[in-house]
Amino acid sequence: MTYSLQLYTVRNALQEDLPGTIKKVADIGFSQVEPYNFVATASELGAALKENGLAAPSGHAPLLSADQDQIFAAAKELGIATVIDPYLPAEHWQSAEDIRATAAKLNAAAKKGAEYGIRVGYHNHAWELESTIEGTTALEYLESLLDPELVLEVDTYWAAFGGQDPVELLERLGGRVKLIHIKDGPGTADTKAQLPAGKGTIPVLDVIAAAKSLEVGVVEFDDYSGDIFEGITESLRYLTAAASVQAAEGHLSKEAQA
Repeated sequence: MTYSLQLYTVRNALQEDLPGTIKKVADIGFSQVEPYNFVATASELGAALKENGLAAPSGHAPLLSADQDQIFAAAKELGIATVIDPYLPAEHWQSAEDIRATAAKLNAAAKKGAEYGIRVGYHNHAWELESTIEGTTALEYLESLLDPELVLEVDTYWAAFGGQDPVELLERLGGRVKLIHIKDGPGTADTKAQLPAGKGTIPVLDVIAAAKSLEVGVVEFDDYSGDIFEGITESLRYLTAAASVQAAEGHLSKEAQA
């Protein structure tokens, strides 16, 4: 499992200076990023990623409301292997009929994506967990309707805000979850109150451990009251330190068994 940065986190800096911001992200220590709405900036973004040795294994784009061929072509240009639809508002999650329609659209998008060699996924907010459909959360109801090749990127902060234990949710969703958004804070709707990983109420390390098929952990802040670059530096430092401790413990455990 590797760590990435959702570029929405540094959106203001990107608008002012895209190449400089990408360099700063690389200098902090990230080797991967997750672009958003990347069609318009594909050329400039691609050049900046190449210049700084950054990969983009996943990206966010409005697959269900924009030109999919444009999106997949730009993704291919940027080396994005998984395109994730990041957002469907709350009204889409209140009935089984609406969710079945969304699942059908995602399944169709996945078939088109496959023509480009690209996988398709969906990313949740809170309302997919607040809504109950036929005895389960709307997100889990959606998951039951998706073709096998589709993946989920679970935003664990918004899952907690939506009333779910993110660890238990990830355990229920199982191998469908290939990516997660890692963010921390008080678990409220006040995005300015979000905090670096390990500083808030989200059990970040337990969340990571619960996602058994995890490929990428994506660091994200929806907003932040402090310096955003300091915030993402703290998050990455916390995550890499925890990974080092875990690796050392695993090594000692193997030695003990030998």
